[in-house]
Amino acid sequence: MKFILRLVLMLLVVVMVSCHKKTSIREIPIANFFRNPDKFYYHISPDGKYISYLKPYQNRLNIYVHKLNSNEIIRVTSETENSVTRYWWGNNNQLIYLQDNNGDEKYRLYAVNKDGSNRHDLIPFSNVITRVVRVMGNGNILIEMNKRDEKKFDIYRLNLETNRLKMVAENPGNISFWLPDYNGKVLVAISSDRVNENLLYRPDENTPFRVIRTMNFKESFEPACFSFENNKHIYALSNINRDKKALVEIDLETGNEVKTLYEHPEVDVMEVGYSKLNKKLNWVGFTTWKYQLDFIDSSARRFYKNLTNRFPDSEISVIDNDTLERKMLIRTYSDKNPGSYYLYDRDKSKIVKLSDIAPWINTNEMADMKPISFKSRDGLTINGYLTLPRGQDARNLPVIINPHGGPWSRNKWGFNAETQFLANRGYAVLQINYRGSSGYGRKFWEASFGEWGKKMQDDVTDGVDWLIKQGIADPNRIAIYGFSYGGYSALMGAIQTPEKYRCAISYSGISNIFTYLKDIPPYYKSMQSMFYEMVANPELDADYLRDVSPIFHTDKINIPVMIVQGSKDPRVNINETNQFVKSLQKRNIEVKYVVNQNEGHMLTKEENRLKFYEELEQFLSQNMK
Repeated sequence: MKFILRLVLMLLVVVMVSCHKKTSIREIPIANFFRNPDKFYYHISPDGKYISYLKPYQNRLNIYVHKLNSNEIIRVTSETENSVTRYWWGNNNQLIYLQDNNGDEKYRLYAVNKDGSNRHDLIPFSNVITRVVRVMGNGNILIEMNKRDEKKFDIYRLNLETNRLKMVAENPGNISFWLPDYNGKVLVAISSDRVNENLLYRPDENTPFRVIRTMNFKESFEPACFSFENNKHIYALSNINRDKKALVEIDLETGNEVKTLYEHPEVDVMEVGYSKLNKKLNWVGFTTWKYQLDFIDSSARRFYKNLTNRFPDSEISVIDNDTLERKMLIRTYSDKNPGSYYLYDRDKSKIVKLSDIAPWINTNEMADMKPISFKSRDGLTINGYLTLPRGQDARNLPVIINPHGGPWSRNKWGFNAETQFLANRGYAVLQINYRGSSGYGRKFWEASFGEWGKKMQDDVTDGVDWLIKQGIADPNRIAIYGFSYGGYSALMGAIQTPEKYRCAISYSGISNIFTYLKDIPPYYKSMQSMFYEMVANPELDADYLRDVSPIFHTDKINIPVMIVQGSKDPRVNINETNQFVKSLQKRNIEVKYVVNQNEGHMLTKEENRLKFYEELEQFLSQNMK
């Protein structure tokens, strides 16, 4: 009897210890995940004497400037309605930045001195959208602007000292890309005739462009930079006559490929790095399950190896440098760390830490993001990532299926605040790179054509079935949640396979593909035929689009739904979202509808983000018991 009592006591101790382990995971405040970063988006002035960064001021991101080797820090901007979206050093004295109006994506371009004085609108025209093409660093910038015609973005050179604006190329309406040389002369462009794309070239800015090569739009061709030998060759990322994009050299006189400089057997080459000072290519970047570099230049390889040795537990990237390439800004990051910034002085071989992006994040409390793959029902290899909640076995877990937006983008390995938040609340998160996701080659991309709501959705469903078969997912506690196209996918999951999900959450999700395709902005009209081939033609494929547009199938939804919408969203019409919600409410389907009056496609304001994730947490806790 004493032995039995001792055994029972031991078992109780084991159970208590086990329970303690499961409940010892701290519930991290929502604000820790979704508040504005402390300091991030660093840049360095061309002369290397100042660094700049974005930092919150009255809950909006503003530009700050720090003079190196001093304690001098100046808040350069004081925006209180909308955060600074992107910014650059225009020269050693001025910074330029973009800002929209509550998410409308109609960006304005401003300039301000590094001491905060003389803030002014660089393009003081009404109803004009401005895009930055290239910042030369010497006071000249190249911009696109639809001042002459809302459908056409011409390219201009703007001098920040004189405010002189000069058109350097008029867009006939079909040019979607411009490439300047290293001196800022616009010599290469890409145009579209709605079916094919043309590579255009001119030897100088006083000569008309001529077509040197024609490609079907399915043939990806992305000019990267000019050759350092002369302006008659460029380097480009191309999948012409191959499945995966490779780095190639192109002769601009003939349009022919001279040679292949680098290709990867499994994935697309996505980036190329070069030294303007040393006039040579340094590296190519691509993503397998992690982002990786391979080196073209041996000295660049040695340089990165030295940096990597200093940060053995992190991924690193060089994000900016001065004109002489002696001072460099470095960012480190991992799946459990949003990252830190460092200043590297090459002359002194000295690294100084500048700041953490989110110093309140404890990496020991974050979850691992692991790569996974499975076979789709028609035999494609589908890749993705699985994040499991810390302290729990990978068995019978509540799961959030999280298809990405785009759809022609992809999930990547790295810190994801949303994923970490959900994992901290006890959910496993599956992120699926369904067919069409970028980086996996042309065939995988083309496999998505005409498959919205069909095979693309099947890939998501197959991921659910794979998780269940692995024993990881509790089949009775699975939710689907996504943003933009991912929100559309969440709605289609609720319509097509409601038996697989306890609830669905759509954040800026498309509900009507007819209007999504027809309401394309005027400056994208030249690419409309491409969209029609990649998605569908509203005139010719009406039956298909009706079949895969959620707004026509609200009668099939019988699970709780959460809808998040910005009233100024230029891509998803709020009137249709309102109609979608009303249709569900008439059938007494549980709907939580979150509308933000001062937001667009994404929630950019801190208070709106925090409120949304509070609502999301509550919605999931109510429906995933």
